[in-house]
Amino acid sequence: MAGPAAAGKLVRLLDRNALSVLQMTRATRWRINRRLCTKPPEGSAPKPSGNPFKLPGYKPTEWDKKMLVWTGRFKKPEDIPETLSFEVVDAARNKVRVRISYLMIALTILGCVAMVISGKRAVGRHESLTSINLEKKARLKEETQSALAKP
Repeated sequence: MAGPAAAGKLVRLLDRNALSVLQMTRATRWRINRRLCTKPPEGSAPKPSGNPFKLPGYKPTEWDKKMLVWTGRFKKPEDIPETLSFEVVDAARNKVRVRISYLMIALTILGCVAMVISGKRAVGRHESLTSINLEKKARLKEETQSALAKP
């Protein structure tokens, strides 16, 4: 019965290396792993309560300033402070990204409408890809026959 012993070793290895909240027991039931909920030792220093990924200050570039003004966060580029939180700049970038995607959607729809109109005009002139290809092949055949007849 090496299976349950190997499974036990695997669970201990995963428990030691992975930060899992839930772990599986031998009876294949889920139980809550309270390892992450324990109190820290009394001698350790308390961690700062803020967001660990928040930068203390972000100096916006000229392009960032244009985005902040365009999204309506600030009225003029002169109103923008020297340092901002990264979240403000990131929110402006996301708004610009969404606006650009809407613009691309609109341009795609306009392009499709233009192609439909162009196709209907071509049908009115009795043009089609088949007729254009037949004309081109006939012209090339004629050119090759005239080139062969000249020498």
